[in-house]
Amino acid sequence: MKNIKIKNNIYYVGANDKERRIFDQLIPLPDGTTYNAYIIKGSNKIALIDSVDPSKKEVLLGNLKHLNLSKIDYVISHHGEQDHSGSIPDILKIYPMAKVLTNQKCKSELMDLLLIKEDNFATIEDGQEVSLGDKTLKFVFTPWVHWPETFITLLIEDKILFTCDFFGSHFAFEADKGLFVNDQELIFEPAKRYYAEIMSPFRSIIRKNLEKAQNLEFEIIAPSHGPLYKGYDYTQFIMNCYKEWSSDDVKNEVLLVYISMHGSTNKIVAHFISELKKRGIEVKAFDLSNADIGNIAMELIDAATVVIGTPTVLTGPHPNAVFAAYLVKALRPKTKFLSVIGSYGWGGKTVDFLADLLSGTGAEILEPVLIKGYPKDNDLELIKKLADNILQKHAQIGLI
Repeated sequence: MKNIKIKNNIYYVGANDKERRIFDQLIPLPDGTTYNAYIIKGSNKIALIDSVDPSKKEVLLGNLKHLNLSKIDYVISHHGEQDHSGSIPDILKIYPMAKVLTNQKCKSELMDLLLIKEDNFATIEDGQEVSLGDKTLKFVFTPWVHWPETFITLLIEDKILFTCDFFGSHFAFEADKGLFVNDQELIFEPAKRYYAEIMSPFRSIIRKNLEKAQNLEFEIIAPSHGPLYKGYDYTQFIMNCYKEWSSDDVKNEVLLVYISMHGSTNKIVAHFISELKKRGIEVKAFDLSNADIGNIAMELIDAATVVIGTPTVLTGPHPNAVFAAYLVKALRPKTKFLSVIGSYGWGGKTVDFLADLLSGTGAEILEPVLIKGYPKDNDLELIKKLADNILQKHAQIGLI
């Protein structure tokens, strides 16, 4: 790749992974991703900002070779996860005098995960500055964005904020065709999906770290995944998105995740959707037999109510419904109300199982509706009552 210059003596040296379709063997990647790394050439010292996933280390090494670097003095490691740090051992083989600059927590992780020796490190403190000569790095700790060790780095003179996972997106762009976001609508969904999947469990902490970032003077946001944001309109766009997503505000929406085995639950779900729409409540419905969990995670950001629809398998919920409930619990959404609908044949403890799994979310559990066999007219009246209850609850919190 030809050198991609961001500013004078600052270069993009990351890698595109447009073919990758799953992350952590869990998160779908419909748009692929990038692993962003950056070189800063100061008048005295040279710093590499993060590395790339080990699968793309040859791309990073090739980009560094193309820059004809005689040395790298510092490798700034913002986060221990291997998609950011995995190529650091390879960098140290080529530049053995380089020091890995990171905090104590990340140092410990890198020693455990990548077996980097202790004498390769120099630890930093929150607020510390390191001079490269005519360029200065300022480190600001932002824990739980999204691991406990993560931090961000401000390049003071050039007003670039290197944010690691903060403000990132799984969106594979081709660096030589443009590094920067130039279409807010295009990047909105990948950025929201990214936030939903890895940031949303820590939204109260995200708000605090967002304040830290806002107090810094920058013109460019350079994350570790996806395109960069340049200029007031674009940097404020992504920061305002984070303000909204991490707020306590919800919308007049029901997220309905369901699965059916023999048609009974499908009938209940269809009737429930119809009743909610009659009451002016927007419904986002996902069939768990083929749903993208990233899309479910995105809708969890906004929905005031989440309802899980499931048949009974033996004595409990369908395994896919269990997974959905676990996802809700793990992502800790700001959802205000939860409920369960579905069917059973001869008995079971579906509601008890899901209620126990969802305990601790902080949401109010509304009276579930489990119907024996194929739903009859009198059964569907119970679905109407649940829709009425949801309408009332949404009204009580000012959504209607």
